[in-house]
This record gives sequence, structure tokens and C-alpha cells, in this order.
Amino acid sequence: MQSSGGFKRRLNLLDLTLLGLGSIIGSGWLFAANEASIFAGSNAWISWLIGGVAFILIGLVYAELGSAMPRAGGFVRYPQYTHGTLVGYLIGFTAMLAYSSVAGIEVEAVRGYAATWLPALGTKAQGPTFWGFVVEIALLVFFFLLNYWSVNVFGKFNTVITAIKFLVPLLTIVVLFTHFHGSNLAVGGAKPGGTAGVFQAVSMSGIAFAYLGFRQAVDFGAESKRPQRDIPLAIIFAILLATLLYLLLQFAYLGAVPHGQLLKAGWAGLTFTQAPYAELAQSLGALWLMNVIFVDAVISPSGTGNIYLSGTTRVLFAWARTGLFYTWFRKVDARTGIPRGALWLSLLLSIAWILPAHQSFWSGLVGNVTSATVLTYMVGPISLASLRKTAPDMERPFRLGAISIVSPLAFIAASLIIYWSGWTTNFEIIGMVLASLVLYFAFIDREGTRNRLKSDWKTGAWLVVYYVFMLVVSRLGNYQLPTGAKPVLPNGVDDLIVAVGALIIYYWGVNSAMKKPEIDTDDEEVLAVNAADV
Repeated sequence: MQSSGGFKRRLNLLDLTLLGLGSIIGSGWLFAANEASIFAGSNAWISWLIGGVAFILIGLVYAELGSAMPRAGGFVRYPQYTHGTLVGYLIGFTAMLAYSSVAGIEVEAVRGYAATWLPALGTKAQGPTFWGFVVEIALLVFFFLLNYWSVNVFGKFNTVITAIKFLVPLLTIVVLFTHFHGSNLAVGGAKPGGTAGVFQAVSMSGIAFAYLGFRQAVDFGAESKRPQRDIPLAIIFAILLATLLYLLLQFAYLGAVPHGQLLKAGWAGLTFTQAPYAELAQSLGALWLMNVIFVDAVISPSGTGNIYLSGTTRVLFAWARTGLFYTWFRKVDARTGIPRGALWLSLLLSIAWILPAHQSFWSGLVGNVTSATVLTYMVGPISLASLRKTAPDMERPFRLGAISIVSPLAFIAASLIIYWSGWTTNFEIIGMVLASLVLYFAFIDREGTRNRLKSDWKTGAWLVVYYVFMLVVSRLGNYQLPTGAKPVLPNGVDDLIVAVGALIIYYWGVNSAMKKPEIDTDDEEVLAVNAADV
């Protein structure tokens, strides 16, 4: 491996938009409508709308950051630019957890649908068999090889796959609307239903998980031909297109479920659990659509898993680039422009996530990944507002308007999504992140950073308090409590407490930023594009 290499600017606006859209349209579209219907019933579309608005707010924040500072794995690096090593380390560790597990979720979705044809691969309830694990690992190795040779091969492959991934959901929408029963929208029986069901569906059914992919335009910013223009546009296009698609899918699903089945057990009694859209198509007699969905069930999650394996590579590179992870992972191969050491680690981490036997693997991990990923997003609004104060003259090709409103709203939205993930999920994720501070002290002596320990804790204490605050409210709130536990906070009051607490910590975080941001350059990591690359 050569250390003198750099990333190559080869991705255009279409590539970046489809990277985001390709990440969003993964296993989420195959499962989330069914899961959301169980949680929220005919109000499930509201959950998608809440998710879309929340991620538009968050996306606009990163549109400015990404265009001003196009960096590989920018989500990990911006917090360190504004708040130092403690915040940079915690976000980096959280991002490693979040990113590395997504590829595992996607190959599990592929295996889950394939198991309908090949029962030897396992079931949703029991998890993968030995041969199921073999198929999942083989897929991850295939993604690894696609990423190993060059970003150009990866990007063009993704563009073709995403085009296919977009067409099949559109076809599904058209067919299901021909079987639409308006009376379904008046049926109850969701679990838990009501407002709580709508909010919980955002975090736990796969809705927020589906939207997480918008970040790819930022993570691949160092490889964009025109990052200042294309990153903001790619973020906005991907989220808007995905929101429209998912709203149509949810309405189509709600209306096409056989009305007689709903009358028997309500939305919580839906039996389309192994392969929801395919099973629904079969119940409607559309066997040809069932087969098309089964084919797409391999293509869609595979495409997303491929993107996330590559995205994990950029995150690990970025973490190493900050000086808080092993320097070997920041080396970029000179010929391909790929950080191959980080890519190898991405593969090993993705395999590690699928090795344990999980019951209901997809739905079990999706809440954890959602909470962990949004825990990396929520710091963006604070970094953006901090930079407006400490670096007012920075060139900003995309300048977010009404930042005093949009930025705190984005932070509140992210905090609510984390809270709706529930106590069990947040205890696992935030607990691991706080426990990882042991490793922070192991790395803190690198490159003389121990001398600045006191100042970095001063600029980063708000984040530790935020984690503790979210744990306490999650335990007192209404979501995913331990068996037998009862909520202390009334429904609605808990959301208000999260919003007010988040707002207080937001302004604390903004005012805790370093007086002068420490922004590195991308000169050593990006190679000039030549005529052959354009």
C-alpha cells in the first residue's frame, strides 16, 4: 500500500445524488411500510412525513458544511474542527458503530427474502443458518471487491443499480393502487397506535433508518468533481425524491392490504412479515409482481450494502485523519484512490456484525443503527452555528438561510428521533459510546494531544452531558422500557422535555466551540483530476 496517494475527483452530481438515493432505497422500502403500519396503522404516512421534514432540516445543515469543506468522511471531521478531540473522538466511535453494521443489515435483508425461495438459508424468526451466513459473507466480500479497484467503477456500478432500484418501487406503487381499499384507512388496531405509534414508527420501523443514506454526498465529498455545487444539490434531491417515493409506497401498502384480513386482527395482526411486499402481491394474485419484487429484494439491499461498505471506509479514513485512530487507516492507494487499509477493516467489521445469531435480525438492529447514526448527525447543527461565529469569512458556496431557526430545529429533530428509539436501544448505544472513553485516553497521547486535554474537555463537556440527558429521559419516558417498567413522564410531556433540553444543550454547545476552528486542508488527500477523469 502506498501512502502518497490521494482521492480522485470523479463523481458528478448524478453520481452523488444516486449515492444518497441508492442508500435510502435499500432494505427500508422492502420492510418499513409493513413495520410502520403495525406501529401506527393508517397514520403511518405521517411518520414518513415527520422523517422527511426532520432529515430535510438536518440535510440543509450538512449542505452548507459539505459545500464549504468537502472532505472524505466529513461527518466525523467537522465536529473536531469546531470542538476538538473529545467531540471528534466520540462522534468517530459512534460513526464506526453505525456505519459498519448497515452492510450487515442489508445482506440480512437479501438473505431474508431469498429464504422464501431457499428455506435452507434460515427464517426471519430463527435467523440465518450456516448456509445463510455463507451467503451473507459472500455478498460482503463481493461488495469489498467492487470497492477495491477504484471509486469510478464503484460509482458507475451504483448509478446503474440505483436506477433499477427506483423503477421497481414505482412499478409496485402503480400495481398496488389498482387494489386500493379506501376503507382500510378507517381500520384501527395498531400497536401502540395513536401519537406514540406515529413517533415510535419514525425510529423503530425503519423510516429514519431509510433516510440515513442522504449523508453519502458528504462522505464522498473529496471525490466529487464540483463539490461546492453538487453536494448541496445531491443532498436535497435525494431526500425530496425519497420522501415522495416512500409516501406513495406507504399509501399504496395501506390501501392494498386485503380488507378482510384487517377486520380480523387490525394493523397489529398483519401477517406479511417475511417478505411483506412480495407476500402482499401474492395475496392479490399478482404473481409476476411478486417475482419482480423478489429480484429487487436482492438488488436494492445489495446496492445499499455496497455503498455503506464504501462509506464505512471513508468514515474510518476520516477518523484516522483526525489523529484519533491508527494512522495506517488514513493511507490512500496511489493508483486507485482508495484507502485500502480502511476498506479491509470495513469488511471485517461488517462480517463481525452478522456473526452472532439474532432473532428478528433486521428489525432488531435497525433501531440501534438509527439511534447511533443520528447521534453522529445531531452535532452538525452545532458545528454549523459555531463556524458562523468563529469563521465568518469562510467561503460558503451554499449558505443556509434562517440559520437561527433551521439549525436549532435540526438539532431538536435529531434529538427526538434518538429519544423515540427508546430506552433499550439508547442504553446499548450510548452506553457503548461512553464506555469507549477508555480508548479515548489510550489515543489521547498521539501527536501531543495530551497537552490540550483540559481545553478539549471544556469544549466537549456538553456532548457528554447530552448523552446522559438522553439516557435519563429515555428511561423515564414512554418507549422501549424494560419489561414491567412504567413510564414516569406523561406522553407528550416527555417529547417537550426532550425538545427543551436539546435546545438548552444546543446553545451550550455552540458557545463552547473553540475560538478558532482547526480546519485541515484536503490537499494531501485529493489528487488533481486529469482530462481522462472528467
